Amino acid sequence: MSSYKNGTICVQGGYTPGNGEPRQIPIIQSTTFKYATSEEMGKLFDLEASGYFYSRLQNPTCDTVAAKICELEGGTAAMLTSSGQAASFFSIFNIASAGDHIVSSSTIYGGTYNLFAVTMKKMGIEFTFIDPDCSKEELDAAFKPNTKAVFGETIANPALTVLDIEKFANAAHSHGVPLIVDNTFATPVNCRPFEWGADIVTHSTTKYMDGHASAVGGCIVDSGNFDWTRYPKKFPGLCTPDDSYHGVTYTERFGIAGAYITKATVQLMRDLGCVQSPQSAYLLNLGLESLHVRMQRHCENGLAVAKALEADDRVAWVNYPGLESNKYYALAKKYMPSGSCGVVSFGVKGGRKAAEAFMKGLKIAAIETHVADARTCCLHPASSTHRQMNDAELKEAGVYPDLVRFSCGIEDAEDLIADIKQALDNI
Repeated sequence: MSSYKNGTICVQGGYTPGNGEPRQIPIIQSTTFKYATSEEMGKLFDLEASGYFYSRLQNPTCDTVAAKICELEGGTAAMLTSSGQAASFFSIFNIASAGDHIVSSSTIYGGTYNLFAVTMKKMGIEFTFIDPDCSKEELDAAFKPNTKAVFGETIANPALTVLDIEKFANAAHSHGVPLIVDNTFATPVNCRPFEWGADIVTHSTTKYMDGHASAVGGCIVDSGNFDWTRYPKKFPGLCTPDDSYHGVTYTERFGIAGAYITKATVQLMRDLGCVQSPQSAYLLNLGLESLHVRMQRHCENGLAVAKALEADDRVAWVNYPGLESNKYYALAKKYMPSGSCGVVSFGVKGGRKAAEAFMKGLKIAAIETHVADARTCCLHPASSTHRQMNDAELKEAGVYPDLVRFSCGIEDAEDLIADIKQALDNI
């Protein structure tokens, strides 16, 4: 369905039922699959045939939904994971190991920062965090001989910085490594990073893709554009034989377009088991069917709320890429001409205590550790998702003590603005 627009792919991508087959994707709620002979199953274990034998590696329902997201992003292969965190971890760990180095934008989700700076550091992988607004020279200086990838977020959560994808892609490619972009906030409806040079895209499907707070999940999509075989010494896991699969070399067996996702599936998913359930994949697909419609409303509400906040004297500052006054307005228009997202960050005059008092007064918007949902929600990141960071780290990540992350749902914008104003009145 690659010739269709994203709105059509959202509804019908990934699955085409045959005559008399179910119109909605089937939920294959089974851990195992039957075969007539051991020889047939053996071919699956040797990666000589395609099929299913255990749902920890692959499941038909999950693969169907992954195929839809792959179409939306314009990739060649994709896989679902149990969460967005698992997707971020797999995307790096699939090509990096102890002793390797990664360059990452500093303004990324707090959980991802902790994954990289703390957990993966314990695994021997070093990360250099760099300001996404850095110069080309500063970005080039962050690379080392053992650098294996560059990581960034299309729209950072919750700093709302917009990644200059072309700048980061050019730097990554000049150093012989891929650019990995978390496209959760923009979604492929508003931005397709592969068209700007990114090589791998990740998602927390828990957010806009699901859109209804019903199922946790993640996804990894490969563009099929990065030629791993040009750098066999840098990426031995893809370019040299894998002893755990009888010496298969992924780039030789599955080509440039399939090697990365195949390795992540048959090696990392096999060993770590961060699998998304078929039921969760089914719920995700229901969300995807309306993604293109909801994103338009999210963006409309986000812009209306941002303008109302900008005009209110009780608000210290407003950060939303769709505002003409925003420093990322030009980048947002370049990469996301149809809209960015429904998330607005702002500060209430009076600092941290005023921000907390403001949130207590909200009636429509709920205080939740969630974002990018059909229902409006808000959060004070410094005391929740980013509370593991000290003040210096918070500043580096673009998260200030008074920052309120306001995620506009698909309710009526006038009601959301009225709710904000009455909450400000009650501080």
